[in-house]
Amino acid sequence: MAAVGPTSSAPVLEDRYAMVDGLRLRYFEAGSGLPVLLLHGASLGSSADVFLRNVPPLAAAGVRPIAFDQPGFGLSDVPADHSTAFRRDAIPKLMRALGLTQVAVVAHSQAGAMAVELALADPGLFSHMVILSTGSLLPPPADGAAAKKAAAQTPLEWQANPADPTIEDTRKLLEQNLFHHELITGDELALRHSRSIGRNHQAFLARQLRDAQPAEKGTGKPLWQRLPDLAMPLLMIYGREDRARAADRAELLKKTYPQLDLHIVDGCKHLSPWDAAADFIRLAAPFLKRQEP
Repeated sequence: MAAVGPTSSAPVLEDRYAMVDGLRLRYFEAGSGLPVLLLHGASLGSSADVFLRNVPPLAAAGVRPIAFDQPGFGLSDVPADHSTAFRRDAIPKLMRALGLTQVAVVAHSQAGAMAVELALADPGLFSHMVILSTGSLLPPPADGAAAKKAAAQTPLEWQANPADPTIEDTRKLLEQNLFHHELITGDELALRHSRSIGRNHQAFLARQLRDAQPAEKGTGKPLWQRLPDLAMPLLMIYGREDRARAADRAELLKKTYPQLDLHIVDGCKHLSPWDAAADFIRLAAPFLKRQEP
């Protein structure tokens, strides 16, 4: 089993593996107490390693954080089905493989919508929910065209380039998603780049092709309008400087549903587990402990 850590001074977390639908999925964990499943987003290079700086503080706060590479990401196997629904449905299957019937969940970016969909379908699956930087759970901006233009400014994410990104491409993508560029150390960059090339890049391109297919239009409420229907406590954290006017839209969501526990963090772009690491622990640790079942 390998050991992972973003820097030589970071705590070492042991890679472990679980079998789900015939796929070998990698995860790591620390601590004890309330299990907290950490779900990464879908950007190129995303993996459980996004949460390496968050796992030790969460464990120190008295919970059991568990981060895993979704199918087709990191060191997990690549599935034949590249749909978001497949990755969403792998979450409760992984829980069962780990002997967990209920967990708290922390979901970043695209994973936030996946977590909300699961929670609405099975209210007993999650005891608590923390959403980080999920734009699809915000009201649409008044100027949709401007939002699409802002969201399309990531040069690698939104183009079907068959060649692996260079390490400088990886750096540029991180810089676009991070407010604090000083967090991009040599070790962090090398780790992120290793998760962005080879089979991971090919899986990313396959997901892009899959997502480009016309989707069936839903007839129900959008997910952001169903947030008050969630049965578990909900905490939402967004970055002031995130793309597609996320802060303005988060403020509109809070105005629409004042009961939501929603926070906007200054000096934070889309990669909130890095940019807002301290604020995340400050807000999430007491949230998880205060309302622990």
